[in-house]
Amino acid sequence: MQRPAIVIDTNVVLDWLLFDDPSVRGLADAVQTCRVDWIATADMRDELAHVLGRGLAAQRGARAEAVLAAFDARVRSVPRPQPLAPGWRCSDPDDQKFVDLARDAGARWLLSRDRAVLKLARRARACGWQILAPSAWHETA
Repeated sequence: MQRPAIVIDTNVVLDWLLFDDPSVRGLADAVQTCRVDWIATADMRDELAHVLGRGLAAQRGARAEAVLAAFDARVRSVPRPQPLAPGWRCSDPDDQKFVDLARDAGARWLLSRDRAVLKLARRARACGWQILAPSAWHETA
C-alpha cells in the first residue's frame, strides 16, 4: 500500500524539528512511523537552512546542522515541479514552491499556517487534496 504524500512548509517543520511544539507531535509521529510520505524539494531544504542560518537555531540552543540532519533523515527528496497554471498562484511567492509540489506530486496534504497558502484550501479541496493548518490535519489523518 502506498503511503499518502504530505508537504510541510518551513514554519511547521521548525515547529516540529526545532521547537518541539506539542501541536505537531501527531504529525511527527506519522512521519516517523512511515504512515505518511513526507516529500520536499532541494529549494525547501535550502529555505530551512537559510532560516536556521539567520541564528534561529542558536537562539534555541540548537545546532542548525542537527536540525538539517533530522530533516534529511525523515524526508524524501523529489525534483522541483514546473510552475503551475494561472489561478494557482500563492500571494506569497516564497510559499509558491509548497503549493506547486503538493499539487503536482499528488500529495494528499499541504500543512501550513501561512494565510497566503491557506487561502488556496478551497480550490485544493475541489481538486482532491487538502491545505490545512497542522491542528486541523490531526482530524483528517
